[in-house]
Amino acid sequence: MEALLVSTALVALAEMGDKTQLLSFVLAAKLKRKLPIAAGILFATLANHFLAGWVGAWLATLVSPQTLKWIVAASFFAFAVWALKPDTLEGEREYSSRSAFLTTLVAFFLVEMGDKTQLATVALAARYDALVAVVLGTTLGMMIANVPAVWLGETLAHRVDMKLMRWIAAALFVLLGVLALLT
Repeated sequence: MEALLVSTALVALAEMGDKTQLLSFVLAAKLKRKLPIAAGILFATLANHFLAGWVGAWLATLVSPQTLKWIVAASFFAFAVWALKPDTLEGEREYSSRSAFLTTLVAFFLVEMGDKTQLATVALAARYDALVAVVLGTTLGMMIANVPAVWLGETLAHRVDMKLMRWIAAALFVLLGVLALLT
């Protein structure tokens, strides 16, 4: 249960102001099909984070527990610094109006590659021996951050203090890094 709760909270906060949340705003504005967009986010995140979690669990089998502890802690400290940097979407993108679900699925899967939440999923799966709980937690965190962005759009963006959310996410990453070293 700890893996699920930690993964959910960490990703939900880390996603505030992240490029995937910005992509949610853009897709909602351009495609105007909220339910297919939300479904695309869900399936893309499940696929992406299952892959990342599997890699994390596999990496955990390659190194000693002591080495893994230091790698995971260092990763969380790096994610804390990364969380403080606001994301932007580069350039204007064109999205197909034929299929909001498919467009969202592909866009989210690709944008999430190498993103801090995908890499955090790798670290969380390496830290906890609970692949399903981590993937469900990180996916739930993505949905908590991105589905309101689809439904409420720009109104939500102006009411949430993104700088505060980035600092809270950074503090959680630091806390997880310290906990990784202590356990």
